[in-house]
Amino acid sequence: MLNPDLKLNTKIFDKDVEQIPIRQGFGEGLLAAGEKNMQVVGLCADLTESTKMNLFAEKFPNRFIQVGVAEQNLAGVASGLAAMGKIPFISSYAMFSPGRNWEQIRTNICYNDRPVKIIGSHAGISVGPDGGTHQAIEDIAITRVIPRMMVLSPCDAIEAKKATLASVDTGTPVYIRLAREKTPIITTEQTPFKIGKAETYWTSEKPQAGIIATGALLHRALLAAKELEEQGIEVEVVNLATIKPLDEESIVKFAKKVGRIITLEEHQIRGGMGSAVAECLAKNFPVPMEFLGVDDQFGQSGTPDELIEHYGMGTKSIIGAVNKIIKR
Repeated sequence: MLNPDLKLNTKIFDKDVEQIPIRQGFGEGLLAAGEKNMQVVGLCADLTESTKMNLFAEKFPNRFIQVGVAEQNLAGVASGLAAMGKIPFISSYAMFSPGRNWEQIRTNICYNDRPVKIIGSHAGISVGPDGGTHQAIEDIAITRVIPRMMVLSPCDAIEAKKATLASVDTGTPVYIRLAREKTPIITTEQTPFKIGKAETYWTSEKPQAGIIATGALLHRALLAAKELEEQGIEVEVVNLATIKPLDEESIVKFAKKVGRIITLEEHQIRGGMGSAVAECLAKNFPVPMEFLGVDDQFGQSGTPDELIEHYGMGTKSIIGAVNKIIKR
């Protein structure tokens, strides 16, 4: 059942559940952050409306810089502003930032320990018809490997707003990964969020396996858990909104309780969230694992739902992975 302690959206499983783009939550969060802290500034690579940074730009035009289609410069200018005491947020499509400007993020921002917040919008294959060139499915891997970088992957618009606000005060570089499409609202304003903390969203008395999901795919994990329960199979579902720093204590505790784990992410299996979980458990408490994500392939054009199903991240695939792992 849904964890009652987390005050989640009671309409999660309704057909008419409210859906809002996760990037909208970032836009609202940045606006709120700018109202609270005069040091917050925004920079964009000619995608202001697409990344929802326009909300901040319209309210604070003197604290916004349109860099243009120059993602390397975007990171460099932000690093300089951070050196002067500002808290810069930079936004673009994730394929271009942190994709195209990875070296500048590594050296100018992280090596120099500048508290720049990198917003990678339109992440994952659910970008849809834009195709493989625009579908960032390697961004978790290339950001979590950089020292000093925090990596966040909120599950819905409400959590994205909370993550944006929380990132202001970390004093570190932060990467926040956002989906493009409208996604179901899972949380509420009362649902707890803390950077570095994993939360169990679906609980059961005698779980036969556990699912750790991140980002918008968390909703599909919850749908699968509900369907499995109706079939007499108990699982638990964790929302891993912070991929780095990893909540190792909670993950090990979860592994000891459920005994078998499936990870789910809209990202390459290798190097992503599942790899981070596996690294943790390999040294602390190894358990059987299944990894759901893109398996060493590029994306392609299609509708978001078609692509999620094609690459084995849909509800049926999750149920199949649970049935497979509990037979081990």
